Amino acid sequence: MTTLLPPARTAHLAAAAALLLASPWVLAQDANLARNLAATCANCHGTNGQARGDMKPLAGMSADKIVALFTDYRSGAQPSSIMGQISKGYTDAQIKLVAGYFAAQPAKK
Repeated sequence: MTTLLPPARTAHLAAAAALLLASPWVLAQDANLARNLAATCANCHGTNGQARGDMKPLAGMSADKIVALFTDYRSGAQPSSIMGQISKGYTDAQIKLVAGYFAAQPAKK
């Protein structure tokens, strides 16, 4: 004798299976989120924070210092030409991700 599950129960099981199958893809995408956010800084601060010329390098700087700088730019405590506007486009969580990414990069020698 075959027992059929109620339609609501079947829908819940299908949704759970879909989430389980999608999880590796979501995790793989999140693994690159910090790097992808940090890539937006490359025009001024160089690839992986390895700045050239007079621009401030971010590679190897402590994450706490980068977060503090972002916070100062965002609040206007640190004057800037562009960073004040750029810093307002990131959430606190995104700033922490970017800061962690640059802190993990080797400082330029």
